[in-house]
Amino acid sequence: MLAAQSSGGGGFLPLLMIVLLFGVMYFMMIRPQQKRRREAQQMQSTLGAGSEVVTIGGLYGTVVETDTETVTLEAAPGVHVRYARQAVARVISAKNEVPEPAEAPEVETIKSPVEPAKD
Repeated sequence: MLAAQSSGGGGFLPLLMIVLLFGVMYFMMIRPQQKRRREAQQMQSTLGAGSEVVTIGGLYGTVVETDTETVTLEAAPGVHVRYARQAVARVISAKNEVPEPAEAPEVETIKSPVEPAKD
């Protein structure tokens, strides 16, 4: 009778281990992948003319035109290539993202109050 009671509680531990394994897999693999996918979709939806981008194939170009499904890039002067939005891997610089350098302020030169020695 004692042996029957002790074997009944052993079935709960393997079930708990399986649930913990799925929980760890969710937080270590599934959730970060969903976050990366959301960030990529947001980046691809905010593309605009003038942005410098890199495609998944390694082509560097400047966005010339966009529509709902495609992006037209200028790979070289006068060379326009059309890609699906999902083919854009990353944005190097967005339009007007880099501010122009400010002019240096005028520097006033001060003369030394000490006169050089005359020989």
